[in-house]
Amino acid sequence: MRSARLFKALVLNHVVAGTEHCHAFEPNLVLVVDIGANRGQFSLAVKHGAPETRVIAFEPLTVAAAIFRNVFLEDASVSLHQTAIGPQAGETVIHVSAAEDSSSLLPISPLQERLFPGTHEIRKEKVRIGPLSDFVIPEDIVPPAMLKLDVQGYELEALRGCEDLLGRFSHVYVECSFVELYFGQALADDVIAWLKERRWCLSGIYNMTYDRKGRSIQADFLFENSLLKDGMLHEER
Repeated sequence: MRSARLFKALVLNHVVAGTEHCHAFEPNLVLVVDIGANRGQFSLAVKHGAPETRVIAFEPLTVAAAIFRNVFLEDASVSLHQTAIGPQAGETVIHVSAAEDSSSLLPISPLQERLFPGTHEIRKEKVRIGPLSDFVIPEDIVPPAMLKLDVQGYELEALRGCEDLLGRFSHVYVECSFVELYFGQALADDVIAWLKERRWCLSGIYNMTYDRKGRSIQADFLFENSLLKDGMLHEER
């Protein structure tokens, strides 16, 4: 409540900053690419913890994108593309959840609704989709830069849609699941293995959620680009 920006976002747009993520990024970040930005919860946390950071956000849902734009209406350092990110450009269908931020390009499974009541599908919406390189040029990505993904089970496909530019980021911060909350989703070990093949190192696990029996459901995973990190170390020497 001491932050005028966060207070305004809450009162005028009913958006609460995702401050639980602040420990995952440094205040010296040059750029954050926020994929699955929803109403701006993560981007708000970034601008609170790292005010000088530029944000390029992606959100396919019409209502959420409109609210995001209202939240950052007066901030020229934040931009939004109303699209999903994936390997191929075109149109696709998103399964809209009763809890909007649980919407996914993958069908919602019964397990999702059982673990998180009120997240059932209420409608479908056609949305735009394309690779990150359709919207961001390589020169925009100046390290240290973070790629954040919160795309409800579509993480691996979204990462494939970022592959052309992935090596320019210093960090990837991605929510992954240990169980199938969406039909056909890649699980945490699949995402970890895919990034490891590309020389990304898992450096932190945050915000773990559990079921009633104490079993892990999902968490936020932070990865570091080992190739970029090694290059920076060589430059320092």
